[in-house]
Amino acid sequence: MSSRHPYARELGDFLRARRARLRPHDVGLEPGGRRRVAGLRRDEMAVLAGLSTDYYQRIEQGREVRPSDDVLDALAGALGLDDEERRHLFALARAARRPVPARVDRAPERVPDSTRRLLRVMDTPALLLGRHLDLLDWNAMAEALIGSPDGRPRERLNMLLLLFDDALTGQRTCPDWEEQALDYIGMMRAAVATDPTHPRATAIIGELSIRSAEFRRLWALHDVRESVSGSKTYRVPEVGDIVLDWDTYPLPGNPGQFMVVFTAEPGSADADRLRLLASLRATRSALGDKHFS
Repeated sequence: MSSRHPYARELGDFLRARRARLRPHDVGLEPGGRRRVAGLRRDEMAVLAGLSTDYYQRIEQGREVRPSDDVLDALAGALGLDDEERRHLFALARAARRPVPARVDRAPERVPDSTRRLLRVMDTPALLLGRHLDLLDWNAMAEALIGSPDGRPRERLNMLLLLFDDALTGQRTCPDWEEQALDYIGMMRAAVATDPTHPRATAIIGELSIRSAEFRRLWALHDVRESVSGSKTYRVPEVGDIVLDWDTYPLPGNPGQFMVVFTAEPGSADADRLRLLASLRATRSALGDKHFS
């Protein structure tokens, strides 16, 4: 099984996860007698998609199959995929049709000086993340909000490693931690879809899969996020809760890199708290007293 095409393997895992979340009544089927699986069985999935059970099983097992776009359309409809999940399905399948490239460009990620300057002049918290969620840079406002990662080894400056760090999870500073973890895991899923065997992704996922049952549970959902925005509450003892909107912005000319920008409604109490926090933190060192979360 280790010789399977990496994209075919990822495609099969994605289909299996999506099938497992459906129940017979979701698609108009009778549950029948005793079932060995909570979700749909492979033969039920095949019937819904108009495929033979053997052919569907071969796709899900990541064996040597090249599903056509018509087959993918049928699978997407049967699984009830949303637009983002459908794009993910097609991207994996089309990549699985191509031979594995002999060489892949995996040069270290570099941040242009102009992008770093932009980060510094922004008057709202902002982070710069790499394709596998490595923390490449941040500004003073971000440090005021979620602390300084200085002093940590460079290879540990990764949003997923920080989120699931055993030393930090007992002191999480936002109440919607799991939703945030799902967002970052979904973004990592999208990155893996572009290069399933990248050593950085393999190392991060492998480490977390071994040491975190929480990560294993969330990773197994196979959720994918192409772009993310939302609202988040930060619990900061010095100033109280701060509710911020956050958005991701892909960087031109740097595939996979993106900026995460946090904003508060101008004139709001949250904006006032954010400014107060920045002022307080400017007068003393933030090392070790807050965590990325």
